[in-house]
Amino acid sequence: MTEQQGAGTDGIPAAENQATGPVDPSAGAGKRRGLSRRGFFAGAGAGAVIGALAGGGGTAVALQSDGEDQTAGVDFDRSYPFYTGTHQAGIQTEPQRYCVFMTFDLVADTATDLQVLLARWSAGIAQLMKGQPVGAVAPSRSGAVPPDTGEAYNLGPSSLTITLGLGPGVFDHRFGLSAKKPRLLEPLPTLPSDQLQKAYTGGELSLQACADDPQVAYHAIRNLARMGRGVVNTRWTVMGFGRASAGKGQTTPRNLMGFKDGTRNVKEAADFDDHVWVGDGDVAWMRGGSYQVARKIQMNIEIWDSADLSTQQQTFGRTKDAGAPLSGTTEFDTPNFTAKSGGDYDIPLKSHIALAAHENNGGVKILRRSYNYTDGISRFGQLDAGLLFIAYMKDPDYFVRLQRKLGGSDLLNEYIGHIGSGVFAVPPAPKVGHYLAEALFS
Repeated sequence: MTEQQGAGTDGIPAAENQATGPVDPSAGAGKRRGLSRRGFFAGAGAGAVIGALAGGGGTAVALQSDGEDQTAGVDFDRSYPFYTGTHQAGIQTEPQRYCVFMTFDLVADTATDLQVLLARWSAGIAQLMKGQPVGAVAPSRSGAVPPDTGEAYNLGPSSLTITLGLGPGVFDHRFGLSAKKPRLLEPLPTLPSDQLQKAYTGGELSLQACADDPQVAYHAIRNLARMGRGVVNTRWTVMGFGRASAGKGQTTPRNLMGFKDGTRNVKEAADFDDHVWVGDGDVAWMRGGSYQVARKIQMNIEIWDSADLSTQQQTFGRTKDAGAPLSGTTEFDTPNFTAKSGGDYDIPLKSHIALAAHENNGGVKILRRSYNYTDGISRFGQLDAGLLFIAYMKDPDYFVRLQRKLGGSDLLNEYIGHIGSGVFAVPPAPKVGHYLAEALFS
């Protein structure tokens, strides 16, 4: 947690791309039924659907309270293109409301198996981002297994983006790809205050699905995981809600500690070029890509909730209501880390924003794309919740440098623990007729 901050039918028979499930005649083309989105995740732990959910804690989230319509103003027909030939969607894209993140281990024996999987996933992702199923929801034969599970049928694209990453294990001896390994892709070192748990750490492939409808995001990951059976095994997953970082033009959201999070996130195109997108300094197939760091950060909610307001504000270095730095009055005031009152720094030197600020870290910035999560109640009877921290950068060492500093002395460490971790190389998006990371196999 830092302050900074058409086509697509390859490999899928045309007949299988036609959704044949029930249609709401009143909905019209491109419209959806009046499906309530409230409380979807309350019953969607669904560990039986994809094994990793049970292994990962079986997330169950009560997302929204009854009352006013939380979906007002959301365009569920909005879609993003997949075949851009530039950056993958889901990085610079305006953050959506929900996220499902999953990592996988490869169990295939050959590079061809991986190649076919990436081609099939690319075709499937293109379909899903258009709001279409990956195959028939209701096959013509009643004895056939539906290629698409159907729970997102007629729900619209809901701004779905799916972003794929490749972990360091892809480039070991098994697949003959070591010569193509991204120059900066290495497992993250042990970092101060790490409390990593094997159940939430590692992975050789990652999929980040973000959407404005949680069921659309869940459906995407579920069906891509189905397509990968026999080639990958699921490793760990987190379901995120309530985006905890802002994109350009978005208001700053709040994390589960009640503070605005991501006020100084990367938002301008020039900063993406300088800090997020891989340029000429890496292997050629990564140009236009990025590096993804994912962390599951558990919050000690009960301890935090017993801290007084002054302690909470001193911990973050900001006011809780307006989100202003303690040296200023409004959220977007530039923090003054040398300002003093009565001999003390207005912003404590060990506060979160003081340690994470780019002014105090040689200008380093990372793009935050985080979400809140909850896994219900822990075995100790306490709230099991925190932050699905996802960040993008052109060099994973940016995160390492920041976390070494934060993990060593951040006042926030009393209230959080990093329990999950993964690092992945994110290739650029393919052009039409191609697939993700295709250049790896040329």
